[in-house]
Amino acid sequence: MKKQPEITEKTRQAFIGVFCELYGQKPIEKITVREIANKTGYNRSTFYQYFTDVYDLLRIVESEIVDFIREKLKNTEQADIKPQDLLLLFEEKGAYLNALLGDYGNIRFIEKLKNEFFSDGRNYCSPEDSPVTPYLLEFHLSTSISLLRLWQRRQKDLPPDQLIRLIERLFTSGISSIADGAMPNEQAKGKSL
Repeated sequence: MKKQPEITEKTRQAFIGVFCELYGQKPIEKITVREIANKTGYNRSTFYQYFTDVYDLLRIVESEIVDFIREKLKNTEQADIKPQDLLLLFEEKGAYLNALLGDYGNIRFIEKLKNEFFSDGRNYCSPEDSPVTPYLLEFHLSTSISLLRLWQRRQKDLPPDQLIRLIERLFTSGISSIADGAMPNEQAKGKSL
């Protein structure tokens, strides 16, 4: 008797959800199939119908995020990508990204994530042939991802629009514009950071 696709997907997502929860709490080396199976209420043989081991499960979660990003960016001009786009990823795939970008996540995945935003050999900032350009791109992406990770760890203590304005302000005016008290002028105009 064939299983219904929605039941199969529900089971698969249960394993993924528990894995992401555990991966957000401890390194992958300390996560066992038995623990995932026990927390989902399924047995280990059911786990093995979907995944070969926890590393396979991690690879699948990473692939799903990368595929999700590709799909989201398919109709977006690369030059139009803004911090809001990263924020939307955190909103839509928060559980996955919390685990993958959390304290026990893998730097390899962060590099993969950055590459998804700047792939296909397109030019993203000027000057195109400058040896400085890769540094500018790395600064922009690494800073955005780090601030979004901090926001997640701090339980989203800033409203999303305020976080976006902060990121944009940091990129356009630098830290000193905020640290030196330039922000009160914005607040006086009715805009809070």
